[in-house]
Amino acid sequence: MGITNSNKLVNLDQIDCDGSLRVTLALTAAPDIITNPTDIVLVLDRSGSMTGTPLASMKAGANTFIDIIEESTQGTNGQIGSGSHIGIVSFASTATANTQLITSVDTLKNAVDSLVAGGSTNHAAAFTQAMDLFDPQSSNAKVIVMFTDGNTTTGAPPTPVAEAAKAQGIIIYCIGLIGSDGLDVTALEAWATAPAASHVSITPDAADLEQLFAELAANISKPGATNIVIDEVLNPDFHITSISTPTKGSATMLDSNSLRWNIDSLGTTASESAQLEFFVQHVGQSGGTKHVNESITYSDTEGNQVVFPDPTVTVECEIVVQPEECPVPVDFTVEGCTDSVVVDLGEISLESQGCIIQMNVTIKNVCPGKRVALAAILTEVDEDGMEHQRGMKAMTIPAHNAGTCKDVLVQCIKFVVPEDQDVSTGTPEGMCSPRNFKARFIAHTMDTDYRCCESVLTL
Repeated sequence: MGITNSNKLVNLDQIDCDGSLRVTLALTAAPDIITNPTDIVLVLDRSGSMTGTPLASMKAGANTFIDIIEESTQGTNGQIGSGSHIGIVSFASTATANTQLITSVDTLKNAVDSLVAGGSTNHAAAFTQAMDLFDPQSSNAKVIVMFTDGNTTTGAPPTPVAEAAKAQGIIIYCIGLIGSDGLDVTALEAWATAPAASHVSITPDAADLEQLFAELAANISKPGATNIVIDEVLNPDFHITSISTPTKGSATMLDSNSLRWNIDSLGTTASESAQLEFFVQHVGQSGGTKHVNESITYSDTEGNQVVFPDPTVTVECEIVVQPEECPVPVDFTVEGCTDSVVVDLGEISLESQGCIIQMNVTIKNVCPGKRVALAAILTEVDEDGMEHQRGMKAMTIPAHNAGTCKDVLVQCIKFVVPEDQDVSTGTPEGMCSPRNFKARFIAHTMDTDYRCCESVLTL
């Protein structure tokens, strides 16, 4: 069967600017279908929510699945070959065995094409009907492919039925379409064979169904994989903080942004899964929706074509404003073996003399499109507790365009306090002694709809 499923998941949809999240890579492989005949039951949702495009897309996907299995088993004369079979079960309020486990491609496709949408969604009945198609005496591998677009609305709880199927050695894959009534992804993960990351595929677009069915059929048909190498390169805004021991093979951090996962063999004698977890931290300076990985590549001896999903995470960062620029540096070079050098650095303004105090302050809950007037007041405190003015700065903080009110971090508010103004010790002539300061901030929104009574103000 080759690689029957591949997945990449992140455990969080949203993190803070320096937040962390867990990334999971998962693979499942199984022996080839010719040397290991397989009985497959396609369990197809025909409830009322499937009316229209979803039903048509599902039929196209199921028929493509049948065609790929026929070709992979070297079938002839419209028959699935090499001892494998496919059966069709459909379900709505109840479940129906539209065919038994058979080899006739035409009969299978006719059963799929005849499906009509209508009714509720009974997943428990669907699993029960699918299990009844398998011959307990058959040595063939047993696979259920469950397709659904909605939540359970009638019948018994389906999870115990799915668990019973798995206990009998049946491998369960789930393909989910997020339909008009939503989709309980957690339920699909509970029904599917572990790990869920390797056995569950979800899409919000019915147009993707044919591809999902085709990829699953193609992978089921290939042999197991050997000499697997997976190279993961993260988005530069993320760094790897730790790597857990994979369930199979070994994983190595190549640098803070990349890792390599090696597996000698997977699924060469029976269906087998492998999983790797690692943790990453956002280290970028900006927020927004970001792809976790920059690239991920797969290779093995058998030439399996594997594509991993490309998950994203929303990063919430403070808005940073720097109202003052740092001084422009003057470059100069000192030649080797030189005892001293005199450099003319030109002129310097008074603001750059003395001790420089650089302050940051966060303005809370600034709403979009609102400029803020900010005043910073600095005083120095003498030994008697008296305050001496050391300066005030007023500045305009530009409006932001975030979707909601945000905290705004204002950085690099600079004051220069010459040494000859030191009053902390009572001895102004003393140098390099500790100095005590107080800083106060005043901020208010400049842009407002409020208007007081008509008046004229002159300053």
